[in-house]
Amino acid sequence: MALYLIILVLLAFTAFAYNYGRKRALAVAGTERKSRLHSLPHYYGAWTAIWCSLPALLVLGLWLATQNTVITQFIIDDLPREIRELPAERLGLVVNDIRNQAEGAIVSREVSPEIQAAADQYSRLKTTSRMAMTVLVLCLGIGGGILASRFIAPQFRARNAVESVIRALLILCSSIAILTTIGIVLSVLFEAIRFFEKIPIPGFLFGLEWSPQTAIREDQVGSTGAFGAVPLFAGTLLISFIAMVVAVPIGLMSAIYLSEYAGPRLRASAKPVLEILAGIPTVVYGFFAALTVAPIIRDGGGLLGLDVSSESALAAGLVMGIMIIPFVSSLSDDVINAVPQSLRDASYGIGATQSETIRQVILPAALPGIAGGVLLAVSRAIGETMIVVMAAGLAANLTPNPLESVTTVTVQIVTLLVGDQEFDSAKTLAAFALGLTLFLVTLVLNVIALHIVRKYREQYD
Repeated sequence: MALYLIILVLLAFTAFAYNYGRKRALAVAGTERKSRLHSLPHYYGAWTAIWCSLPALLVLGLWLATQNTVITQFIIDDLPREIRELPAERLGLVVNDIRNQAEGAIVSREVSPEIQAAADQYSRLKTTSRMAMTVLVLCLGIGGGILASRFIAPQFRARNAVESVIRALLILCSSIAILTTIGIVLSVLFEAIRFFEKIPIPGFLFGLEWSPQTAIREDQVGSTGAFGAVPLFAGTLLISFIAMVVAVPIGLMSAIYLSEYAGPRLRASAKPVLEILAGIPTVVYGFFAALTVAPIIRDGGGLLGLDVSSESALAAGLVMGIMIIPFVSSLSDDVINAVPQSLRDASYGIGATQSETIRQVILPAALPGIAGGVLLAVSRAIGETMIVVMAAGLAANLTPNPLESVTTVTVQIVTLLVGDQEFDSAKTLAAFALGLTLFLVTLVLNVIALHIVRKYREQYD
C-alpha cells in the first residue's frame, strides 16, 4: 500500500476512534448510574484517537527512517566477497547502481548478473518491507484504539491524560527546534575551529585582503591565499546601510500613515498589498536589481560624468531596502497600534494637534519597539544573498564608494561551497568561519532587539 493510502486509512481509523470513544463515554456514564463523567465526552474521544494514531505514526516514522539502511545492509551481506571488500567509495557506487537498477533508473555501468540478482532481491525486500509496515501500522492503530477504549469510565481523568500527552508533544517539538539550532551551531563551530587552526583569528578578522583561491603547487603565487575578511564585512555593512536608509524612512512613514491617518477601508487593503513585498522571492528582486535598477544607475551616473560599475553596492542596497520595507512597516505598525489610546486622548485633551501627538507622544512611546524592529530588519539585510550576487558582484573590494562593485559575507559563503570541494582546505573551511561570524553578528542584533522591546514594552501601559 502506498504511503499516502496508509496515512489516509490511519486518519480514518483515528476519526472513527474519536467518535467511538466519545459515544462509549456517554454510554458508560448512563448505564453505570454513577456520578457524571470526570471530563467532557470529547476528551474521552481524543484519548482514544491519540492511542489509535500516535503509536502507529511513531512506528511508521521509525520504519521509514531505518528501512533503506536495513535493506541496503542485507543486500551488501549477500554480495560476492570480491564486491564486499571494495573500498567504501566504490562499494557505495555499486549499491547505488543496484538501487537504480531496481527502481528503473539509469546505472553507471553495464549490469552484471550479480548486480541484477542484487537488484531483484532489493525489489523483493522493499515490497516485503512495505507490506509488513502496512500491516504493523494498521494493527497498531486498531489495537491502540481498542486498548484506549478499555480505560473509558466515569472516574477516568481523560482531560488530564490528554493534556499530559499534548504537553509532552509540545515539549518534544520545542526540544527538536532547540536541538536543531544547537546542531547547526556545533557543526559550523567545529569546522570553523579547523579553519582557525590553519589561519590565525587576527588575520581573518582584521586582514584587508580577501583572496581564498589557493594554488595547487607551493611555488605558485598566492599559494597560501589571503583570508582577511574586512572587505567582506565592509561590503556587507555598506549594502545593509543603503538598504536601511531606504527601508526605515519609507517603512516608518507607511506605518504612521496606516495606523494614524488611513481609514479602515484603506488600511484593510493597503497593508496586505504592502506586505506582499515580503512574499516575493529574493531571486526576483535580484533580477529586478540586475536588469532594471543597475542599468538605470549606470546610465544616470554616466550622464553626470560618474564612473559607475555595472554591478554596484547602490543597486543592491536600493532593491534590498525595498524588500525590507514590509518588515519595518509591519513591526512599526503593530508597535504604534499598541500605544494606549489614553495617551492619545490625553494629548488631544490639552490641545495638541494630531501631528503634534504623533511626534511628541506616540513615537516616543513606540520608539523601543520601532528600534527593535529596525534591528531585526538589519539582521535580515545582513543575511541576504541573491540580490547581492546578481546586483553587487563577487569582487571583494574594500571601498566606501557605493558606485563600485562589492561583495558580502553570504555571497562568499555560497561561492566557496559551490562545486566539488575538499573539506580539508582553508578555502572551503573559510565558509564556516564566515558563517560563524555572521551567526554571531545576527545573534547579537536579535538579542539587542529583544532586550530593547522587553525592557521598555510595559513602560506606557
